[in-house]
Amino acid sequence: MTSKELLYVEDALGHEKFMKCCAQKTSSKLTDPALSAYIAELEKTHTDLLNKFKNLL
Repeated sequence: MTSKELLYVEDALGHEKFMKCCAQKTSSKLTDPALSAYIAELEKTHTDLLNKFKNLL
């Protein structure tokens, strides 16, 4: 992997960590069950993407 590709993966890891964290915080604060469930799905999606990027390394 080139250094440019590694920089991309590092940037993607940071983005996915941020999105996962935002989804966790938001999901816990919502009172609407349907919306909270949707945000929890987004958290799972970002967790899966984070794991995929980590597996590239």
